[in-house]
Amino acid sequence: MNQSHQPATQIVACPDGPLLIRGTVEIVDPDGERLSTHRTIALCRCGVSAIKPFCDGTHKLVGFHTRRPDAPPPLDSAHGRDYE
Repeated sequence: MNQSHQPATQIVACPDGPLLIRGTVEIVDPDGERLSTHRTIALCRCGVSAIKPFCDGTHKLVGFHTRRPDAPPPLDSAHGRDYE
């Protein structure tokens, strides 16, 4: 029996950057239209990309930062309280 082996898809959360998806993946819009079938894609996490859902590097310009899920929320320095 000859089975083709496809590598596993991997999602990497880049620090202060996009989600990199490596492997075979198909991205479709809400109507089911195919947006991408590339082997490696970068998805926006900052919300500022001009080509959403894909990353265009704008996160670097706006100073987007990620934090650990278990880290306390940042303080609003003007009012000394949480953003969230």
